[in-house]
Amino acid sequence: MAEPTPETFAWQQPGRRFASGMVTAPGVPPQDPPPTDLPEPPPPDGPRRRRRQMFVFAGVAGAILAIGLTIVLVMVLSGEGDPFRRKASAPTDVRPPLAQACPAPTGSPSAGPTQAPSAPPPATGERTTDQDAGISYKSYGAPWVPWNEVWRAGTLEVPYRVGQHFITERYGGGNYHASILSAAVPAADNDAVVLDLECVGRQVAADVRAEYYPQPNTLEPIRDGLTRLGGLPAYVSEFRLRFNEPGLTATEELSAVAVIDVGKPTAAILYVSIPGTHKQFDYVVDDVLKSVRPL
Repeated sequence: MAEPTPETFAWQQPGRRFASGMVTAPGVPPQDPPPTDLPEPPPPDGPRRRRRQMFVFAGVAGAILAIGLTIVLVMVLSGEGDPFRRKASAPTDVRPPLAQACPAPTGSPSAGPTQAPSAPPPATGERTTDQDAGISYKSYGAPWVPWNEVWRAGTLEVPYRVGQHFITERYGGGNYHASILSAAVPAADNDAVVLDLECVGRQVAADVRAEYYPQPNTLEPIRDGLTRLGGLPAYVSEFRLRFNEPGLTATEELSAVAVIDVGKPTAAILYVSIPGTHKQFDYVVDDVLKSVRPL
């Protein structure tokens, strides 16, 4: 068993009624000293806490709104206009490719000849008429047959719809043709009728060489420059191309491209090609160019 707690008594002088000091007696528990630091009250809960959070959020939102309004006001007063409007993007150039590459001359046209060019002789014989292009030209008999397709050729996508052709050979890449084809191609801005003929002519001729024939090829120029066809201003590029294509018998071709100013925003294109396997038809190139007449 545990040893009992001893009792303690203060010393008492004889003859005195009370002793000095504290007395510890059994059955009386010791007293704890008073606490020095009181615990903090618990944080407010319930409606009081929610109200306090709402006040905090409202204060933050108000500060943000004030800053935003200040920024908007500064932008408006500084001349920025509507700060929420996106800056307009640069307008897309919707002009035709040739009009982009060859803008119409800005200066006044050069002085023409003092005497009007003589009118070409009237056309005779069978003719091919291209209403869209605004020209007609000589038509040939067999083996030439009418062209009845739409061929959008090259990066300029010249839409050849009218003309004649015949197949000179068939090979792995398809059919190879001799051709006399015409088309109308947009070459000026909107309703402008002034063309930079030399620029347009060079662009079309370069597109023909790069896109119509096997690559690589070698160019042998024959003529290249401004002239008149049927009394109309024109640019003619005539050349012979040499090339090699697996499976193709032809290794060269005589070609000509004429760009003709018919007084419209569209230019008339006349394209003539004679493969080297059929040189007996080389005469057609110059012959058909001389036969061009306006409608």
